[in-house]
Amino acid sequence: MAIIHDVHSHAHEEDVPGTVNLQVKEGEETHYGQALFPVPSPDPNDPLQWPTWKKNSILLSCSIFSFLGNSALIGPSTYIGLYAHEFGVSANTAAGLINYPNLAFGFGSLLLVPLYRKFGRRPVMLASMLTYAVGLIAASQCTTYGGLMGARVVHAFGSGVCEALPVQLVNDIFFLHERGQKLGWYTVALCLGATGPMFSGFMLAGGQSWRLYFYVEFAFAVALLIFSFFVVEETRYHRKIIHDAPSPEGTTTHLATTSSKTEHEAITEEHISSPPSPSLIPARKPFSQQLSLWTGTDHNEPFFLMIARSFTYLLVPSTFWVITTYGIYIGLCGFAFSFIFPIKIVEAPYNWSQTKAGLHSIATIIGFGTALPFLPYVDKLAAYLTKRNNGIREAEMRLGMLLPAMIIAPAGQVLFGMAAEENLHWIAYMFGVAMTQWGGYFYFTVTLAYAVDSYTANLSEMLIIMNLGKQAISFGLSIEVLNWILATGYAKVIAGAFTGVLVLNNLMVLVFMAFGKRIRVATSKTWLARMHRSSAVAGETH
Repeated sequence: MAIIHDVHSHAHEEDVPGTVNLQVKEGEETHYGQALFPVPSPDPNDPLQWPTWKKNSILLSCSIFSFLGNSALIGPSTYIGLYAHEFGVSANTAAGLINYPNLAFGFGSLLLVPLYRKFGRRPVMLASMLTYAVGLIAASQCTTYGGLMGARVVHAFGSGVCEALPVQLVNDIFFLHERGQKLGWYTVALCLGATGPMFSGFMLAGGQSWRLYFYVEFAFAVALLIFSFFVVEETRYHRKIIHDAPSPEGTTTHLATTSSKTEHEAITEEHISSPPSPSLIPARKPFSQQLSLWTGTDHNEPFFLMIARSFTYLLVPSTFWVITTYGIYIGLCGFAFSFIFPIKIVEAPYNWSQTKAGLHSIATIIGFGTALPFLPYVDKLAAYLTKRNNGIREAEMRLGMLLPAMIIAPAGQVLFGMAAEENLHWIAYMFGVAMTQWGGYFYFTVTLAYAVDSYTANLSEMLIIMNLGKQAISFGLSIEVLNWILATGYAKVIAGAFTGVLVLNNLMVLVFMAFGKRIRVATSKTWLARMHRSSAVAGETH
């Protein structure tokens, strides 16, 4: 099988994590004027060498999983009033059917991410989808509050890995110059999951039971499980990092990092300055082997130590920023919209029917939809600044995309809060949601890409604490949010307190743009960085 991508790239990470030398030598493959990084091996089983259609199919599969997982989590918020009436509980208690599964959604990564590191991405992804589907069909059959809560926790726990897997898979199969845009597509799917209340509202408008929503989610879950079985190949691949270096005799030597490997992982050690011998290149796995559910066990992965070590990433500034960004946008903004709009819009002066209570999701679609045309510029901006910097990429080069969002998102939050306080025209709610979601989209995408780029680490461990942390923050912020807002006032809480927290988080982009590299340099010299470097596995970093 012909090599798809050039294996001769001299791109490499510098001594400071997040600073990558993408300078091009004559004859090397380039993209946006940059050399390929990571440097692919000539092995056709290397995910970097897979055809574009296969890579995009994998991205599509995990992105749809993220959409379905999030829509199943948030969609039933339209039914809070119905749940309160049917189960004889308060509205705030009924909202627990959203909040507690949200917490389980985050804790799923604590178990599932170490599992996919040890046993492979493919089997854990398929098992998670199956668990998700079982929880959904169970939820559709529940007749008590406790039973529904249990089923909701099961499907949320199973789908929780859907927020770690896309990032992991993008890191596994795409090059550095592609990752911003690819993460952006995943983020679109993740964010559009917030439109779930709109679909549940339409079903309610059609006179359907709340159970139909879970039936529909279950049907899509099964279809996705079948699709993923055929297109998602195992992407775990331990690639040796090979560089040219002059030996004392003036000849060229091979320098490569060591890594653990399973029986299914081929590692090519061909010299990067000469074409590899075809006889030494492994054959591409046949399709039947690509469909195998067992991809081998990595016995060098300490399962419980991996879980414990993930908490140390809370001390990494860029990782912590991702956690607070997601937690605040989900817990303060997203849940405020999902809880408050359905309550306000059915009361005077609006008097909309309960069946239309989820229509604020249209504003979410508009917000994300108007952000999409700017998606390619996440990578193009970094590429432009890299060329200006003589081919040296700094992790902060994507952050400029956040400057408009830094202002627009808080402005939308203020507008939504004042609309609720002053009973403004319903269009004000829509503009408020759209503006906040527009800004949130860029913060979701760019902060995540920045964290992945700026710290040499085991990505899987970083993803554990990212997902656990952001869901814990969003849970903590949202568990009493409805009571707090109703008791204190929409303007004081949403336009005041919530906006203040959001602005503080957004302004951190200026700190990282100005001092990000200094922070990376300082962090790289700490005991924490030394510990993470000592446990890093090839293929799990950049």
